[in-house]
Amino acid sequence: MPPPSPPTPSISPPATAFCEPIYPLCLDREVREDYQAKDQILRDGIHVLNSEALALMNLTRLYETDPIARDGFSKSVQAITRQETTNGKLVVIGVGKSGHIGQKLVATFKSLAIHAVFLHPTEALHGDLGIIGPHDTLMFITYSGKTQELFLMLPHLDKTLPVILLTSHTSRDTCEFIKHRPDTILLPAPIPEAEKTAFGVSAPTTSTTVALALGDALAIAAAKELHTSVSAVFARNHPGGAIGVAERKPQAIKDIAIRWDDIPLLADQGEASLGMDLLRAGYDSPTGWVRVRDLAASPSKIRGLDRQDFSRNLRDIPELLISRAQMISMSSDTTICQARAMLKNLQPSATEKEAACGPDMVVAVMEKGEIVGVLEVGKVVDHSEG
Repeated sequence: MPPPSPPTPSISPPATAFCEPIYPLCLDREVREDYQAKDQILRDGIHVLNSEALALMNLTRLYETDPIARDGFSKSVQAITRQETTNGKLVVIGVGKSGHIGQKLVATFKSLAIHAVFLHPTEALHGDLGIIGPHDTLMFITYSGKTQELFLMLPHLDKTLPVILLTSHTSRDTCEFIKHRPDTILLPAPIPEAEKTAFGVSAPTTSTTVALALGDALAIAAAKELHTSVSAVFARNHPGGAIGVAERKPQAIKDIAIRWDDIPLLADQGEASLGMDLLRAGYDSPTGWVRVRDLAASPSKIRGLDRQDFSRNLRDIPELLISRAQMISMSSDTTICQARAMLKNLQPSATEKEAACGPDMVVAVMEKGEIVGVLEVGKVVDHSEG
């Protein structure tokens, strides 16, 4: 087993510093002994919780400050996102408790629409190597970095495939696995104190906790690189149970907006087209929205066309096409409740003649400076979250 990383000072009291209870003098000996036994159970449990919390703090600090860890994480995300563009997948490999962690991570990756499978190294040598494709990324999980079952696989793997190693080692020089595969991407997951030292037994506890947490971080970071809306992807892949119900419930304006890329473009002459052309396009559009080059025509504006507008050029119909500058910009993460409050403050009173923010005004949903969706003000104001 590799040496654990240097311990980080704990902000929590050690198990021996657990507050001593004060037993009433009236309790007889048998009752006091029962209290003491229960107290020891709590000491043991809280010590494990403190140790695992400390290990996660240590891991966070490592990825905030250590160049090797930071570089490994970035390269791991890049390898996973690259595989998705080439119809590849992430193949996660491990044995024992590391294998169980790997199977959980595969489930998380798949729920985030990242192609992933779990491969047991023993089964791999008995026919399952065929699951590995030419565009895949391999991720091995081994705390020690010298699991023999993994070494047996290496000679049979394509050396051009990207390899990620999730291990306790923080240096490439100390890791036996990397000596066999020098181009491996190192993803360190150390613990501050060996489990044998911390708990008196080498049972994988703290080590599997940090491995799981780091794998989760990798999955979320990669998903955010790949998907415009991670929550929408997760909701699509997780329709069942209480989570599915919660995810299906719109939370942010991006959840109720019409995706900009899903709005059909009016063909041919753009603004030189006739009102009748726009009316037909709006009728055919699944959402009722139509784009005219970089301008938008909302369902309300299209429905408001008069017969006399049918033979007019679109550029000659006032206030029909809405430019980006005329829209009300909001971040895609703005909650529906926040958006409703902002828009209600902008709406005119009943005595005002001109509606600065009427129900047919358009909200532009923005991400990274780009428009990703649109919706009418009235849809936000009238939307029920219940």
